[in-house]
Amino acid sequence: MEDNVLQQMSRHTMSHVLAGAIKSLFGNDVKFGIGPAIENGFYYDFDMEKNLTPEDFDAIEQKMHEIVNQNLDMVKEVVSKEKALEMFKDQPYKIELINDLPEDAEISVYHLGDVFCDLCKGPHVENTKMLRSFSFKINRVSGAYWRGSEKNKMMQRIYVYGFLNKQDLKDYIHMMEEAQKRDHRKLGKELGLFFISEYAPGMPFYMPKGLILKNELIKYWREMHQKAGYVEIETPMAMNRKLWEISGHWDHYKQNMYSFKAEDEDFAIKPMNCPGGMLYYKESIHSYKDFPLRVGELGKVHRHEASGTLHGLFRVRCFTQDDAHIFMLPSQIENEIKNVLSLVDEMYKVFGLTYHLELSTMPENHIGDVKDWQIAEEGLKNALNHIGREYVINEGDGAFYGPKIDIHIKDAIGRTWQCGTIQLDMQLPKRFNLEYVAEDGTKKEPIMIHRVIYGSIDRFIGIITENYAGAFPVWLSPVQVKILPISEKFIENCKDIQNKLEENGVRVELDDRNEKISYKIRSAISQKIPYLVIIGENEINNKVVSIRKRGTNETTEMKLDDFISMINKQIKERS
Repeated sequence: MEDNVLQQMSRHTMSHVLAGAIKSLFGNDVKFGIGPAIENGFYYDFDMEKNLTPEDFDAIEQKMHEIVNQNLDMVKEVVSKEKALEMFKDQPYKIELINDLPEDAEISVYHLGDVFCDLCKGPHVENTKMLRSFSFKINRVSGAYWRGSEKNKMMQRIYVYGFLNKQDLKDYIHMMEEAQKRDHRKLGKELGLFFISEYAPGMPFYMPKGLILKNELIKYWREMHQKAGYVEIETPMAMNRKLWEISGHWDHYKQNMYSFKAEDEDFAIKPMNCPGGMLYYKESIHSYKDFPLRVGELGKVHRHEASGTLHGLFRVRCFTQDDAHIFMLPSQIENEIKNVLSLVDEMYKVFGLTYHLELSTMPENHIGDVKDWQIAEEGLKNALNHIGREYVINEGDGAFYGPKIDIHIKDAIGRTWQCGTIQLDMQLPKRFNLEYVAEDGTKKEPIMIHRVIYGSIDRFIGIITENYAGAFPVWLSPVQVKILPISEKFIENCKDIQNKLEENGVRVELDDRNEKISYKIRSAISQKIPYLVIIGENEINNKVVSIRKRGTNETTEMKLDDFISMINKQIKERS
């Protein structure tokens, strides 16, 4: 049995063990909800008089270990609906689930020895002795509405981390502790990068330092794309409903779009840049000689995400997408995909990011002929196979207009994030009647690639903020140098140093507060600034600057010109 299958079965079984422990500790009056396996363990929902607190966790875990060590069989029993209703007559939540089933349904229940019996489809491990090496730890208890509806009663949900061995559990807990320290929402506030107002939920406001960071990412994007042969356009933020009907978004994505009326016409704020790119293409007559035509756009898009899913910069309603659309001949598909992946590789390396690839195929909710989808999927597979990179197939997760290659990056603490994507589209060119003049003089339909590298620039900022724990490399740091005079009498000298650094393109701040130098150093360290320049009597007399690099306690004396050369080299090379 594969480890991931065994792990899911073990987690599912352990949710029954948790329920059995709660029943043993808190009596038969406990009402049980559901208890599935999840990505990092399992949970169970309980309706009970006692309000559980972290002080209860040790006793619950101890009871769970006792149950596991009894070597209990997990016995499946298939019963009629009538019998199931009788078995769970004192469990109202189970009764509700059973009543939702057809009258002739055969219902499975699982007996954990005589400790606990649950309504469940399985699968489970055969005996709890298989769980003796399974490692778990209660994470937290939180409120959860029954069946996710605010109209229903609030239950207590116990979340438990669970892994096949102690090391995996230890590694995961360490990762979560690191993630908490690196939370971009916390760092965003501490470093003055962004905020989100109650007047615009899910729509970030960038503060001056955050906008510097965002603009540096955009500057890098523009440099790389100009070098790779892209032209850049800008399209309107709101366009007429008729456009979204042609693109298919009005039928397939309307619930996520912000729409409004103007002069009795329906308009929508764009959730994607693609239709505007189609109109740009249609504005001119194109020949096969124009291909590949690579068109980039840093477009701001708006999507109505459910309020409960909003999360800092990771899930927002307004963001800037680094879109590009490549129009090409069928014979150019493989080469263009290679070029995009090469660009992805080069850009991600600058941030020290590694990644893996997933090929997502036709979803149920798709547009266009299945044969076109097959051709498109085959084109992506061939390109990936010829490139020689490993990839996994994600069945049914393509965009509604075409299959795609998703690029999942790995951060410093082992988490993965889907950022870049390459989508091969054979549908929108048809819908917009895109044409080009072929070599034989006939008019034909171009093949089109949609692709992003950052994905959402805003989300990418959140990811790299956590990846770097706010300690951005010099080229990205909103403040690259902080000048700290030891006393007020050196402030004028420090202003001269500040001016020279600024003249040489260095982002610099002067801390001229009437505070002790030790306080100023601690303050600058908390802001994760790459270089501190400390100026006192010695530095002025010897015409040097004392440099303290982030992450060290040592200072190094340098000529100011040498320091400027060093930092400018790091900025230029984005090292």
